Amino acid sequence: MNTTALATLVAILDRGSFAAAAAQVGCTASAVSVQVKQLEMHFGRPLFDRSTRLIRPTPLALTVGQTARELLGRLEALRARRGPAIGGHVRLGAITSVQTDALPGALRSLKDEHPALSVSVSLNDSEALLADLKAARIDAAVLVRPAPGGSARLLWQDLARQPFALLAPPGTGAGTPTEMLRRHGWIRYDTALTGGRIAAQYVRRIAPRARSVMDLRAIDVIVAMVAAGLGVTVVPLPRQPLLDAYRVRTVPLARSAPSRRIAFVRRSADEGQPNLDAVQRAFARIYASQGT
Repeated sequence: MNTTALATLVAILDRGSFAAAAAQVGCTASAVSVQVKQLEMHFGRPLFDRSTRLIRPTPLALTVGQTARELLGRLEALRARRGPAIGGHVRLGAITSVQTDALPGALRSLKDEHPALSVSVSLNDSEALLADLKAARIDAAVLVRPAPGGSARLLWQDLARQPFALLAPPGTGAGTPTEMLRRHGWIRYDTALTGGRIAAQYVRRIAPRARSVMDLRAIDVIVAMVAAGLGVTVVPLPRQPLLDAYRVRTVPLARSAPSRRIAFVRRSADEGQPNLDAVQRAFARIYASQGT
């Protein structure tokens, strides 16, 4: 048994599936299955209940996972203390929704762990950030990964999967997402953005006659407009504190509803750069703690 298999087990427990864990640890789903089987052979008992469509961790898996999480954390702390100090400057790009989501926690973590490392942040949409990265105007970015997977000339690390949801004003009556989009005005997430195009394609599929009453780029502003009773929207599910502050209704969508992947991306030539590795780890920890 090695620490790689333990890290994979923790990723499965955090992400909820073998496929999502594979994306996090950077290997194939079949490799994840092999590592799980190795752990089960080591402990002599199953770690997951496979009798249903969705795998469920056994009590043993939860116990081993918690122990592995603590062990891996201690090993990482030892590695960080014994390794050379991480410093320099990183030019980081981020989409706007990351600004109030994972960015503050990641920067706080980097400041505490690597005080010699400075990070400057520029905000833009995903396509503009990819152009900046390829032109070497920034060193890395946290953005929405393109649906085909993104350029193979770049290094991608998935951080989170964000499902889309319909948001409605407090007190609105019951109804399906299709009915609510037809009954109320549609506050459209700007289709100049990757997430906006994904949302618009879904809305046009389930409610082709939905009427757009306004187009907005910032999810925080969209939520405020919904809370004011100006319409309903389909957006990537916002962070819980924002939903709680405005008390909007969250209406789950069907299983066929879209989602988007938030990823950390850098140029292939920068693989193994310690300062970029540190930034990527900081964001990965924040998103893992959010359970996304």
